[in-house]
Amino acid sequence: MTRQQQRDAVRAALAATPRERGTLEQERAGFEIFGTSRPLADGVTGVDTTLGGRPAVRLTAGSGPTVLLYLHGGGYVVGSARTGTRLASALIARTGGTAYSLDYRLAPEHPYPAGADDALAAYRELLRSSPAGNIVVAGDSAGGGLAVAMLVAAREAGLPQPAATAVFSPWADLTLSGDSLRTRAEADPLFTVDSLRWYAERYVPEGARPASPIFADLSGLAPLLVQVGADEILLDDAVRLAARAAAGEVEVTLEVGPGLPHVYQLNFGSLDDADDALDRAAAFLSRKR
Repeated sequence: MTRQQQRDAVRAALAATPRERGTLEQERAGFEIFGTSRPLADGVTGVDTTLGGRPAVRLTAGSGPTVLLYLHGGGYVVGSARTGTRLASALIARTGGTAYSLDYRLAPEHPYPAGADDALAAYRELLRSSPAGNIVVAGDSAGGGLAVAMLVAAREAGLPQPAATAVFSPWADLTLSGDSLRTRAEADPLFTVDSLRWYAERYVPEGARPASPIFADLSGLAPLLVQVGADEILLDDAVRLAARAAAGEVEVTLEVGPGLPHVYQLNFGSLDDADDALDRAAAFLSRKR
């Protein structure tokens, strides 16, 4: 297949996904099936564990010093440690070391800031056994926004920053104010503004601005890699997040993949663009400060 044919196949699969919201239980069950239906990266093994008082999956690839904290997507409402393992495994297979996919608490049972608190607790525990220079953080979609929020919370708590952070299609603005929610609506095969609002209203029923890292002071954060597809309504979340980080004098790299949808990196092994993006992300995370 050519790259364009690969992209078309991914888009067709996403377009076949129902956009109507079901019950909370249906949404969670469906996302769990979707997130665990494809295997881990080759050479990676996983076992259940706990981290920061929450369930997690520990993934191992070789004996390198890298320790990755991975935060899954799912709009802060669906997903689990297991749905995060595919991308976590792809990164740790490339860097070597150990990754933890965290099962942070979900809304509406546990609205903001429960997930952010869990991510910070997990990071605190990793710091007890590993130097900050060996720890890296990554996340996709809501987990990408949560990763940045966790960095801000760690700075405010006086904790050292990790060596680097990579986020894929981060949902960074829960107020839904980005222009691409309208300008990319026809291009996005997965999300609509209404579907994003369904998640946001469950995570932050009292107002979304405090939970949106795009409005936070991002100065002093770890080097940041932001990857996003051009064909998604969250494009402006990623672009504005990178701009805010740059304004805070954070070392930031923004990559926009033309013709690519939300968290296209999940399609590694069948989409060359995904493998290339993950190679670059792993190289970014592997740098030493």
